[in-house]
Amino acid sequence: MNKWEELDKKYIWHPFTQMKDWTETEQLVIERGEGVKLYDTGGREYYDGVSSLWVNIHGHRRGEIDRAVKNQIDKIAHSSLLGLINQPSAELAERLVRIMPPGLCRVFYSDDGSTAVEAAIKIAFQYWRHQGRPEKRRFINLADSYHGDTVGAVSVGNIDAFHRAYRDLLFGTTKMSCPSFFHRKNTGLKTEGEFLAFLLEELESYLKENAGSTAAMVVEPLVQAAAGMLIQPAGYLRGIRDITRRHGVLLIVDEVATGFGRTGGMFACEREEVSPDIICLSKGITAGYLPLGATITTGEIYNAFLGEYTDHKTFYHGHSYTGNPLACAAGVASLDIFERDRVIENLPPKIAVIAEHLRKIAGMEFTADVRHLGMLAGIELARDRDKRIPFDPALLAAAGVCRRARHYGLITRNIGDVIVFMPPLASTEAEIDDMLSRLERAMDDAFRSLAAGFTV
Repeated sequence: MNKWEELDKKYIWHPFTQMKDWTETEQLVIERGEGVKLYDTGGREYYDGVSSLWVNIHGHRRGEIDRAVKNQIDKIAHSSLLGLINQPSAELAERLVRIMPPGLCRVFYSDDGSTAVEAAIKIAFQYWRHQGRPEKRRFINLADSYHGDTVGAVSVGNIDAFHRAYRDLLFGTTKMSCPSFFHRKNTGLKTEGEFLAFLLEELESYLKENAGSTAAMVVEPLVQAAAGMLIQPAGYLRGIRDITRRHGVLLIVDEVATGFGRTGGMFACEREEVSPDIICLSKGITAGYLPLGATITTGEIYNAFLGEYTDHKTFYHGHSYTGNPLACAAGVASLDIFERDRVIENLPPKIAVIAEHLRKIAGMEFTADVRHLGMLAGIELARDRDKRIPFDPALLAAAGVCRRARHYGLITRNIGDVIVFMPPLASTEAEIDDMLSRLERAMDDAFRSLAAGFTV
């Protein structure tokens, strides 16, 4: 154990981590990054197969972003947006609005995805009070949804393993069915079209009776990422936009995981030509360089907060690092790369390589399902792939595959029984092919152990 691992295990409490297991197991100490690879303190290299938890877009040590941050730090590292303006935050806001779905035009900065959602919830709640409709205070969310870890964001989340401990802290919401193929099987509906009609009728029926008390619906568009890359049926997002608009309910779209190219377009909303009332961004907004969140609203919502100080319409919410100049400078540089390198336009061949490998992985012994959209994928494992009978958690099936992958120079991560693959958009076709070939070798190794009943 080197010095840094020793200090980590003595002092640090890691997120979403059982620390007993952590301290008893050898861990990697990452020292540096270059392109789509990470390097540990022993000099070993690894592909960054989950984009450093889905945030890295253009690779590590990208020269253009490095220079932008260095140039900004020579001017000032931070200046508050409370009563002051800074140039990078103003420039990034203008650039973000330029690429937003139509109608979204006001940017509220925060620190990360959770705080972006938290701001959206409070904005929606307060908006209806300013409209003289304080009774519109309830939120609709989806089963198996995840929107972050602050109390408001957890309240509109529905992943039991993450959230059950905090139920007594949360405000109540109305839960709609999870729009995924796995849940369609539970309904007995045979086709995707029948399932889509069922989902939209469920929402329509609820809002016919309850629109008067409903402030907003909160959704992850196209894919519920933290639930295990659950893909929604085509037309679902478009359908709920039409229904919420017709019933006078705000639509909050959480693009923290899906934004900035992850689903094949700049934003998932574009795929179904949807303009929400509020959009939440983070993760890829700075290409993985610095923490930043953004909650972007329509002009109508923004205007509802305008008035005299004595009207008490101010949005009393903020963060010390709101609009941090270093983070915003990184965000501007990232958008420059998107434009100059035609990042979105160059994704289809890369997406095709992922799809080709997933066809092979889908036929492996313990692969129960593969789910793929754009540059993200989830591989679900099960002891009985046909009946979807899970492995005994003690066997560490998906986690074991991820650990084994490190021996082949690939870092990836599991969510329960699902292995997540989400490489940087900058990855070449050859690099993606190499990453997934290494994952397949790790799966072969792990599956042999699992077939014998051994812990991976």
